[in-house]
Amino acid sequence: MKITEEYIDYHAEIIEVKSAQYIGDFAIRILFSDGFNRLVDFKYFLESSLHPSIRKYLDEDKFKTYQIVEGNLNWNDYDLIFPIEDLYQGKL
Repeated sequence: MKITEEYIDYHAEIIEVKSAQYIGDFAIRILFSDGFNRLVDFKYFLESSLHPSIRKYLDEDKFKTYQIVEGNLNWNDYDLIFPIEDLYQGKL
């Protein structure tokens, strides 16, 4: 019997939000852990939602209360959160 071992060195880089700066009019400039940055416009997403728990973030003061938690943008203890990939691509 011949024993073979197959080993694939797979290294997936985990992308995280490192910093986020509110620009205005529901847009946030996001810097990711790989050095990429993107200006993400949340306005259309918020305005097109019919759900009251999302629409409440059309209050600009409430929207600006986001925090970076475990590498992601987070509003009010996970009340509003987006997949990193969507933020990275700027597609909400």
